[in-house]
Amino acid sequence: MKSIIVIGGGAAGMMAAIAAAEQGAAVLLLEKNEKLGKKLYITGKGRCNVTNACELEDLFKNIVTNRRFLYSALYSFTNENAMEFFENCGVPLKIERGNRVFPVSDKSSDVINGMAKRLKDVGVTVRFGAEVNKLCTENGKVTGVVLRSGEEIACDACIVATGGLSYTSTGSTGDGYTFAKLCGHTVTDCYPSLVALKITEPFAKELEGLSLKKVRLRAVQGKKELYNDFGELLFTADGVSGPLVLSASTVVTDKLENGEIKLLLDLKPALSKEELDSRILRDFEEAKNKQFRNALDKLLPQRLIRVIIGLCGIPEDKQVNSVTKQERNVLVDVLKGMELHIKKTGGFNEAVITKGGVSVKEVNPSTMESKLTEGLYFAGEVLDVDALTGGYNLQIAWSTGYLAGSSAATNE
Repeated sequence: MKSIIVIGGGAAGMMAAIAAAEQGAAVLLLEKNEKLGKKLYITGKGRCNVTNACELEDLFKNIVTNRRFLYSALYSFTNENAMEFFENCGVPLKIERGNRVFPVSDKSSDVINGMAKRLKDVGVTVRFGAEVNKLCTENGKVTGVVLRSGEEIACDACIVATGGLSYTSTGSTGDGYTFAKLCGHTVTDCYPSLVALKITEPFAKELEGLSLKKVRLRAVQGKKELYNDFGELLFTADGVSGPLVLSASTVVTDKLENGEIKLLLDLKPALSKEELDSRILRDFEEAKNKQFRNALDKLLPQRLIRVIIGLCGIPEDKQVNSVTKQERNVLVDVLKGMELHIKKTGGFNEAVITKGGVSVKEVNPSTMESKLTEGLYFAGEVLDVDALTGGYNLQIAWSTGYLAGSSAATNE
């Protein structure tokens, strides 16, 4: 019977252990924390967005980095397979807006408990408080691991599923990158991703907590557009967050060192500039005897009015009927392209995922096995793969974990 060690009891690690055991291997899962799925527990605000129920073709479109590398993994364990897996683990699922899939209970603990039961059912041995210090290799092949305590454990194959650097409090401290480097692997530069963005504009503080729905956000660097999408945005004390911003962060986080990146916020994406001007004229007509600051109530949330007035430079006490066409044009321009200048991203402690990781050029996409060290496999966030928000990153974890586990158990 083939002996396999899985390092890391997160999403990818648990799936890898289950898949390997299902193929008849003797599997030992080593987790340095005191429980499984510590990061999984807090995903989706504690609700755990397990996958996305979109067509597989659309799923690939939402992968930001190295999507071609993931073809084999995602076809060997699809989003449909993932949903069926959790239903069979006794975790009924539901599909919400944007095809996001959650447990019916809205409890991430149910997902973890379902997987823990499955681990037990297929005979996986789980050890907690078992921190791996290094991998043992001989003649280009993995032979075992050494724990922090000094204990050596032999194995025929080892799966590294240690996660990235995001949410370090859950144990993601980059151990897997160290193991990979010591086996000769390249680890690409790592950045916080799916993370809030800090902006230079001081008005963020007065807008803190304001949520804007149905807005369009663009990210531009010079003349190049890096991101363009429609959805929801939230102001924080020193910047912006929310689904739109988290997704935008996946494409800007590694480009900030190349020069300034501006966010352009379209507050009225359903209207062209001409239509918006007509709308403003109608509002002004109704409020013709009011001051400018009291004429925007129907157009904008109350908290945003003062900021917008400041940005367009029209005196707030000016009578609406004396606002010029030129001033109206400036107002329209601000509403259709409110500028926010990115200062930096939030850190790894705020980031949902890590962008960067073990170079996929050195990993076999059909098996997740290292091309440099026989019997060494990688799964999940430790790899240089990432996707937008919406359940796609967890699907990558399930798929790469499943492929790594089943390959490790069956490869001769």
